[in-house]
Formats: sequence, C-alpha cells, structure tokens
Amino acid sequence: MSFHPGRKVNVGVLGATGTVGQRFIQLLDNHPFFVVKTLGASPRSAGKPYSEAAARSWKMASPVPAHVASLIVQNCQPEHFKDCEIIFSGLDSDVAGEIELAFFKAEFCVFSNAKNHRMDPIVPLVVPLVNPDHLDIIPHQRQTHGLQKGFLVTNANCSTTGLVPPLKALIDRFGPISRVVVTTMQAISGAGYPGVPSLDILGNVVPHISGEEEKMEIEASKILGSLNAGSSGFVDAEGLRVSASCNRVPVLDGHTESVFLEFKNQPAPSPEQVAEALSSFVSVPQTLKVPSAPAQAIVVTEKPDRPQPRLDIMEGGGNAVTVGRIRKCNIFDIKFTVLSHNTILGAAGSSIMNAEVAVAKGYVA
Repeated sequence: MSFHPGRKVNVGVLGATGTVGQRFIQLLDNHPFFVVKTLGASPRSAGKPYSEAAARSWKMASPVPAHVASLIVQNCQPEHFKDCEIIFSGLDSDVAGEIELAFFKAEFCVFSNAKNHRMDPIVPLVVPLVNPDHLDIIPHQRQTHGLQKGFLVTNANCSTTGLVPPLKALIDRFGPISRVVVTTMQAISGAGYPGVPSLDILGNVVPHISGEEEKMEIEASKILGSLNAGSSGFVDAEGLRVSASCNRVPVLDGHTESVFLEFKNQPAPSPEQVAEALSSFVSVPQTLKVPSAPAQAIVVTEKPDRPQPRLDIMEGGGNAVTVGRIRKCNIFDIKFTVLSHNTILGAAGSSIMNAEVAVAKGYVA
C-alpha cells in the first residue's frame, strides 16, 4: 500500500505554461493527495483560463486535465497562492531565482527545477532515488532564515539525474568511485519550447549544450556526498571526479549516457557483480511507498542493443533508470549505458517525488 498523509495537500505550479510546468500538471492529474489549486505564469498569460493560456504551447500527449483547464492563471507572486502549501517551480532560470526566494520566505514549501539555488550550501540538491536524506537539512535551513514551515529544495540537472542512481548503487555496494567519464546524447525536450530550431537538429548532432557539462561535473559530488554531523551543511563525495561531454540529438524524450568509471577499491567488481548491484538497489521512496516511486529504481537490461529512448523511457512510469551494455573497460574498470526520462525523472517527476518524501518525513506539516 502506498504512503498517504491522510489529507489532501494543495499545490501551486509556477511556470505552468512551459514544458516542465505542463509535465507537472500532467503528472499531478489524479494524484492521490496533491491537488493543483493555483497556476502561475508570465504576465502575458496571467488573467486567462489555463486552457486558453496554454492552448498554443501545450505539448503533452494527453489533453489539458479538466480540473485545471478553467483555473485562472496568476502572476508568480506569493499573495496569489495563499491556498497552497507546496509550490512546484518550472520557471526558467532567468527568472526563477528571486521568485522562488520570495515564495520560500513567504513560508511555502518550494520544490525547484531551476539551477539558481542548487549549489547554495544549505539548500538540498536532491535526486529522490539517491539522496532524500539530504532533506534533513530543512530544520537548519528554516532556523537560518527564521521560518516556521517554509523551505526550498532543488532537484538536479536532467542529465545529472540519470547518472547518479547507478553511481549511488555501486558506491553503496563497492565503495568510492574515483573517476567518471560520461558522454550524453540528450533529447530536444530538455531544451524546452521552442527549443532547438529544426534546421539545427534534424539529421544532426549538436556537440554543445551551454552550461550542461559544468552542471554534471559539480552536481554529482554534492548529490553523492553526505550531510555533516550536525545536519547543517553538505560534504562532497570524497575523491569523485567527473568529466562530461554533452550532446543534443534528434530524440524527443530520453537522455542516453555512455558511462565509464573507475573504483577506488581494487580489484574492481565484474560486470556480473555490477549488474546484480544495480538491479537489487532499493531507494528510499520505494521503502516509504510514496506514490511516484518506481517498483524498481534501476532496471538492468541484458539485450545488446538496449536501452533505447523509444522503447525504454517509460520504465517505472518514467521514474526509473534503465542500464544496459555493462562490460569491462580497457582504460577504466566498467562501462555501461544509462537511459532516463528527462522531463519526468529528470525534471517534474523528481520534484513531485521529492515532495512526496518530504510529506512522508513530516516536513510538510
């Protein structure tokens, strides 16, 4: 039986007409205890029914959910969200920083997808399958800012989110990882809408995504690190070095990553041992039985040509990671291929699962 708080929790969505905002609305439709109460977007959308504001930009495969279609879009200001406890932010980083801080300081529980606050020393950067224990800094965060119930939690960059679950599973089983080289093949939906022009991406590969490599290289250490003894700050994963090369490819959804890694402890595990460690990994959301938790956090495929975005991105409802082609490496120890859904687990789905865990842990009163 899944976790249920015994009551409905009203939520708001910022950036509701954008790609991530639309995914929030789709995933929250018929959620067992989160109820979308208020939607926020830019001034050009404010004052319109959501069905009208999102009419041209709606890109989900399913139609706009009926219960939000008639909601009047608000400006992204805390006074318009008084009926909400949780705020999910799909805002672009150009505007997210100050707006999210305003909601945080107004005592809302804010779950952000933007990069602005990820590396703040007292803001948890949480991939729910990996490090939900980092939410335990919330009491210190509240104390520092003089808050009673508000907090700010970020989720990781979409490419980092796919990488760290298998790393976490392997660190838990075999000890520290010293070096990781990762090459990504990232879907166009990761660029938002309108995103990459068709003449630039069709039949092509773009070997540069601004800021993406830097995010992967610094975020992984914070996520795979730990809380300090007083739960007042974070300690980066010791000795972990990540080198990333990021590419945009003509795939709609799903980030594929080729990963090469080296273990600190030798001899390194065999491919068979790695596969068993990945497939048996159990995440905290699974143990808490929150609604968005996948039945299996990491799905291992033995098929030689998998995972593939077209065939595998919806494993676990889009909240699982698929790993295949696990084999020895002539330079490092092990290499494999990772696939994750970049707008579900890599964006809105992570925020929702983080919020479910925060409710389960009692951080949402």
